[in-house]
Amino acid sequence: MLNIPNILTGFRIFLIPIFVVLYYLPLTWASEAAAFIFCMAGLTDALDGYLARKLDQQTSFGAFLDPVADKIMVAVSLVMIVEHYAIIWITIPAMVMICREIIISALREWMAELGKRASVAVSWIGKFKTTAQMLALFLLIWQHSIEMEWIGFAFLYIATILTLWSMFVYLKAAWPALSEN
Repeated sequence: MLNIPNILTGFRIFLIPIFVVLYYLPLTWASEAAAFIFCMAGLTDALDGYLARKLDQQTSFGAFLDPVADKIMVAVSLVMIVEHYAIIWITIPAMVMICREIIISALREWMAELGKRASVAVSWIGKFKTTAQMLALFLLIWQHSIEMEWIGFAFLYIATILTLWSMFVYLKAAWPALSEN
């Protein structure tokens, strides 16, 4: 259970309160530091998955904890940018993303109970969604310039479209099991 990939995942969870505190510090460099922590968490996410496969250190605990760490970091980040910008054009995409994560997590759990988890495995659309989402959040957390924020808004909407698309793909794949009886 205690291996390098799981330590990296645990470290990512450890970074979340540090990320939040840094973001809200009344210092000129606070958002920059929070963006750095967010980026570091994203890199550890990529690294822990790579190392788990490369070192053959995949564990059930890691398979459980890795997506939990990701979802917590994303949800916390979305809540923070909703609070910061306080406009419906940020709130709606954040709401869509958080709701999608809850729906798909519940769907995967239910499909696993039926022994059909593979039919709702992560797809390439989900990977593109995650990339666009992480880039959007990074840019909106950093807030370095108005241009950077507008690019962040654009990626937020790209991620929202991919969020809805991937949810549709997962629900379509699960529909035969959902529509039984």
